[in-house]
Amino acid sequence: MTVGAQVQTLVVSWQIYGITHDPLSLGLIGLAEVVPFVAVALVAGHVADRFDRRRIALWSLAVLLACALALVALSESRAWEHAHGVWPFYLVIAVGGLARSFLMPARNSLAVGLIPPAMLPNSIAWRSSTWQTGAVAGPALGGLLYGFAGVTATYAVQAALILVALVSFAMIDAPSGAAAAGSAPAGDSLLSGLRFVWRERALLGAQTLDLFSVLLGGAEALLPVFADRILHVGPEGLGLLRAAPAAGAVLMSLTMAHRPPFRRAGRSLLLAVASFAVCIVGFGLSRSFALSAALLLVSGMADNVSVLIRQTMLQVLTPPALLGRVIAVNSIFVGSSNELGAFESGVTARLLGAVPAVVLGGVASLAVVGVVAATVPRLRRMREIRT
Repeated sequence: MTVGAQVQTLVVSWQIYGITHDPLSLGLIGLAEVVPFVAVALVAGHVADRFDRRRIALWSLAVLLACALALVALSESRAWEHAHGVWPFYLVIAVGGLARSFLMPARNSLAVGLIPPAMLPNSIAWRSSTWQTGAVAGPALGGLLYGFAGVTATYAVQAALILVALVSFAMIDAPSGAAAAGSAPAGDSLLSGLRFVWRERALLGAQTLDLFSVLLGGAEALLPVFADRILHVGPEGLGLLRAAPAAGAVLMSLTMAHRPPFRRAGRSLLLAVASFAVCIVGFGLSRSFALSAALLLVSGMADNVSVLIRQTMLQVLTPPALLGRVIAVNSIFVGSSNELGAFESGVTARLLGAVPAVVLGGVASLAVVGVVAATVPRLRRMREIRT
């Protein structure tokens, strides 16, 4: 599923940019996905804690498959594209965002239930490495397919990948049913995840750090502009640039899977996010394709450290009966930060240009690290996270 999603992200962004030649249109891709995603996130978490998580995940994947097939149909009809522009693509992206909002808490909660608690931190590292491997293969595959086979063939491959994911997930021998969510009223249940995160100040600080660092320092949405106008490397180069952060994350996650937990987890988290921000500033200033790719690779390594620490905190500190709702709250931070960051980057690039947008965003991310470190001392002092 990750490979297919990454192929879609790359091809849709390149296709929309090719139609509009406007960096703001790239930002609107993120906005089209994040609005429905956030709008139903709390409801999706409540549903994941009340109903069969496996069935919810399967239906969500089925909707994502329908979205992939819709992109195949849109790419086949050039007359439709000329008559209606890019809004049908935004509509498909919005439906996909809705499905992803239900998929994340259901799938992640189900995965936690399959793993013995003592193995949880190590399993998070391995799950991260498999996700990042898909995130490496997806952009590279999408760029090569787009460049050599065309847009329709690329979307067809993406649809086939989502179908494989759907069939594979259906074969998982997972327990049906959901965690007992209690008999609280629906409204109170929807807000219980928010209240838990608010009480856990270290967890709140970690999620805030991720939200604003990615929101302000997200260069990924503008990669088509850098590949086209600044680095002049085309869709094939764009695929490599998109794959570089995930490649760094794979290297780091494999390393993390073979090392003990951080003894000073809070400090490591802050240093990782600061390193990510410095790499984003360097990427914005670079005019060398090799240097740009290297900086994105290192940014992926730093981001993976952040992801591992945050996910371990989330799943260790949260009671099982609240897990779906807390993951849904986390998805608002994590799942919306990339898309809102894409919109922010597109707007800033329209006003200031792509390079100033990326550089200023990286500097702002560094400032966020300083603010969180100063205002959430519990996070700064956090030691090893244990189950």
